[in-house]
Amino acid sequence: MAKYLDKLGFTVFAGVLYLDGPGAGDLKTGGSNRLTVLQLDVTSSEQIAKTFAQVKAQLKNRGLWGVVNNAGVLEFVSDAELLPMNIYKRCMEVNFFGAVELTKMFLPLLRQAKGRLVNITSVAGTTPLLGFAAYGASKAALNMFSNILRQELAIWGVKVTTIQPGGFKTGIFGTIDQWSNQHKKIVQQLSPEVKTDYGENYIIAFKGKYAKWQASSSVDLQPVLNDIYIALIAKNPKSLYTPGPGAFFLPFIHHYLPTCLSDFVIYHLFGSGQDVPDGVKKTGQ
Repeated sequence: MAKYLDKLGFTVFAGVLYLDGPGAGDLKTGGSNRLTVLQLDVTSSEQIAKTFAQVKAQLKNRGLWGVVNNAGVLEFVSDAELLPMNIYKRCMEVNFFGAVELTKMFLPLLRQAKGRLVNITSVAGTTPLLGFAAYGASKAALNMFSNILRQELAIWGVKVTTIQPGGFKTGIFGTIDQWSNQHKKIVQQLSPEVKTDYGENYIIAFKGKYAKWQASSSVDLQPVLNDIYIALIAKNPKSLYTPGPGAFFLPFIHHYLPTCLSDFVIYHLFGSGQDVPDGVKKTGQ
């Protein structure tokens, strides 16, 4: 997105988690002199404040036209009971609290410019998807925050848009090694009772989801870039854009089908091919 806006002639401030990482290096070498790469961990109040000071200094008493909150983590896909609390906290820390704190810091500049706030959420934030309890809850919180801000900031002339993409192939799933290590940590923290109830085969099956999600994700990010661009420059942008596969279909069946039918469809889309827990087999449910 930073490279795309840079090529279109925007002045871009790109926050990166690792200033010496390959992504930051790509931006530094491939961007124009209008693109500034800044160290920004959205879970660090100190780094958010420092970034704000750097941006404000470069703006020289001008407002800031747009903020795009895109930072996000998934950590792992698994049953809610199996996910440790540190994953729930990590998802909320990055996906919700980070976006909230950064938004609050930059709102004076946005209000000055009567600009745009664009928050990247997820279809998992509006539709209950098996295995996405931690991630989906954090994105649902960001959805509500965005909708309330849209109402509150209207009198200031600031427009708020939510981008709710479907499945796209980004770095959010990490690597296969990171996925395997996360799975190992999850297994190690489970109580003997939970391990017995779910069973080894059921728990191991989640390791195979990495390849499944990666294979089913679209590699063409242009639909997302187009919608963010429209949200930034349109005179009257929509409050919600849903680029990508499933971004409209899944929320539609969740909201408009009877619960028993929507649960059935989503279960077979996201739970298909997975064994049932040993404890369920024993009770014959």
